[in-house]
Amino acid sequence: MKLPVIKHLTDFIEQNDADYVLETIETLESLTEVSSLKDEELDVIGELISNMYGAIEVDKLIKEGTPKKEALNSFMQRVLGSIDK
Repeated sequence: MKLPVIKHLTDFIEQNDADYVLETIETLESLTEVSSLKDEELDVIGELISNMYGAIEVDKLIKEGTPKKEALNSFMQRVLGSIDK
């Protein structure tokens, strides 16, 4: 997951709507079923999906009243904490 990408997607959600990102996730998940995709291509799609889900989570924190910077930092701390385990 890349914080700058999640931040950009969070801005997009604020300006537009989370539904756009959710529909994009569904589309990308559907693409992963294409049998001719290479592992590298699947990795890229997976990274995009992860970043989009991250932005959705950050947006939820913001809507619950967490300041944006704190929501981003908190989310990344959770991610890094789960990687360390």
